[in-house]
Amino acid sequence: MTGLPAAARRVAVDIAEGTGAACGTFGELLQGVLPDGTAFLATLPISLGSRARFRFDPHGPLHVYPAHKTKSLTLARAMLDTHGDGGGGTLLLDSDLLVGKGLASSSADLVATARGVGTVLGLDTSPAAVEDWLRPVEPTDGVMHPGVVVFEHRAVRLRARLGVLPPVTVVAVDEGGHLDTVAHNRRPHPVPPGLRHEYARLVDDLARAVRGADLSAVGAVSTRSAVLNQRRLPKRNLDAMTAIADRVGAPGVVCTHSGTMLGLLLDTTADGHRERLAEAHAACSELPGTLSVYRSAAAEAPETR
Repeated sequence: MTGLPAAARRVAVDIAEGTGAACGTFGELLQGVLPDGTAFLATLPISLGSRARFRFDPHGPLHVYPAHKTKSLTLARAMLDTHGDGGGGTLLLDSDLLVGKGLASSSADLVATARGVGTVLGLDTSPAAVEDWLRPVEPTDGVMHPGVVVFEHRAVRLRARLGVLPPVTVVAVDEGGHLDTVAHNRRPHPVPPGLRHEYARLVDDLARAVRGADLSAVGAVSTRSAVLNQRRLPKRNLDAMTAIADRVGAPGVVCTHSGTMLGLLLDTTADGHRERLAEAHAACSELPGTLSVYRSAAAEAPETR
């Protein structure tokens, strides 16, 4: 593996087994294209995620379970090759995240893998190094970074750290089906200059909103982004969901721009949250699709050991 000066930096360790974890993200608070042509997204980390456990075998082959997690297998093999001593081992993956829904399930698997394997091999698993590890594998969500970040998912590169949101709850409706995020992002989708400039303004608005812990302003950005995404991957429940948001006093809606889900964004710490959540849950249960509830992630990055 080439081009990995940070990720390939080794430290002295003497362990045979290690673990790693990574959170998922409920779609994106914002996703689009900037005036310079850069595709980007802004994460909404959730408490659910993926966990990896790796046991190193200096003499054996490399196996991954479940066996269909071939991207994690590819990543683990690259890390072993960079380590330089050969060998293999057993990589076990476990995830709470639904696949093909826009919850960053694949990205969470890969970040957890990088952290678990890297810990055992003594390789750098800082967020920047994890970007290096993942870049050759696939376009990736920014779940290697804690908090809300603006992330260049096609380039697999951090653009800006925005900070941490107050605790939020998402009442979500899955409209059904599965989406191949990688294939979806490879399809050409021209974005006119005027819209690119609007996305740039929305990034600035979101940055101010996150810094000010202003969930109403965050919800305004996420709702606008969901509306703009209708031209690329429409959600049939969007009009009904925005009406529910207005009725229950939710800050806004949020969607999985490359997935099948749409949700109401609620302030978990607000007065009357329990009643508002019950009202939102009842209203969303009338929409076509499968109902679920997600919680935002804590600010800290998942640990490795």
